[in-house]
Amino acid sequence: MAKPPSKESALSDTAPTAPLQHTPLHDLHLRLGARMVPFAGYAMPVQYPSGLMAEHKHCREAAALFDVSHMGQVKLFGVDAAAALETLVPMDIIGLGEGKQRYAFFTNTAGGLMDDLMVTRPARADAGDAENGFGDLFLVVNAGCKDADIRHLQTRIGRRCRVQPLPDRALLALQGPQAVAALARLNPAVTQLVFMTGGAFDLVGSRCFVTRSGYTGEDGFEISVPASHAEALAEALLAQPEVKPAGLGARDTLRLEAGLCLYGHDINEQTSPVEAGLSWAIQKVRRPGGAREGGYLGTPVVERHLSGSAARKRVGLLGQERVPVREGCAIVDAAGTPLGTVTSGTLGPSVNQPVAMAYLPLTHTAPQTLVYAEVRGKRLPMHVVPMPFHPHRYHRG
Repeated sequence: MAKPPSKESALSDTAPTAPLQHTPLHDLHLRLGARMVPFAGYAMPVQYPSGLMAEHKHCREAAALFDVSHMGQVKLFGVDAAAALETLVPMDIIGLGEGKQRYAFFTNTAGGLMDDLMVTRPARADAGDAENGFGDLFLVVNAGCKDADIRHLQTRIGRRCRVQPLPDRALLALQGPQAVAALARLNPAVTQLVFMTGGAFDLVGSRCFVTRSGYTGEDGFEISVPASHAEALAEALLAQPEVKPAGLGARDTLRLEAGLCLYGHDINEQTSPVEAGLSWAIQKVRRPGGAREGGYLGTPVVERHLSGSAARKRVGLLGQERVPVREGCAIVDAAGTPLGTVTSGTLGPSVNQPVAMAYLPLTHTAPQTLVYAEVRGKRLPMHVVPMPFHPHRYHRG
């Protein structure tokens, strides 16, 4: 079943059939002059008056604030929560340390990707109870998949742990090399975090759960805040000299330059994690021969692909001419033989060249392989290149 894109895209969804939901920052977006578009059932800012290009560059140079409150937040409670979640994801959740975060994905019975998500194990002091804490595990899932994800969790592991959605919390992403300076003015303790760690911090009078992570390739933070306090926190961050607002358009160009997948475009239920180039996220303990190998949905398919049976792979493509190559463009070889289709593409504002992702046969995935994108009747040369297109600049300590 096809799903709508769930992470930020420059393009809005098709016309909604139900009234659009608003995030807690909706009025603030309007005051800031944002152009709003329908996205995953929400009215979301695609860009502000400064424009996508300026927002993209400001994130790379200083700090940008994104509203990602349409994403789903979920707490899992129970001593069996980690083991239960391992039946749905091929990641090492049992071995995830306190305060540590891990990228994960739900697989289906065919070994396809149902969604990707972030999992954090809060420190014991931050786990708390159902009312005041952040759970034994804290999950952030994609907006377009969150209802299905919550049903999946409740149906599959709801008897082993308590699954508690958090619709009353907003999520802000502060991204860029100066994000830490801006956030540290509100609470200096956030500087203790390094990439893929998280914890509870008081920010502008509210208890927030902060992770040092993001979707731009830059250093930065994602901040879970009570919806009632989201606007006050956003305004406090925007008052910092480094910080400007940014919309879904810049978020999409940033993540593409960073080589990060967009669910519903670069990954979906018909792509396996191995085909998607996400094998790195499957820890040794969950692979064949590991202490807790298999046991998740689609194990046989994923393990066959891990052994080398996948026939295609997601690759990065760098254009040789300054013509954007968009999603849906056919990729062919010199003889015009079809090879694949572009899943994401843009003119990279930082790279200053067309960048794209596509799935190609293994015979055409070696770096510098020459392929062609068919754009308006022309064949444009592109080279297969390693990703990311723009270097990651995470703070690893």
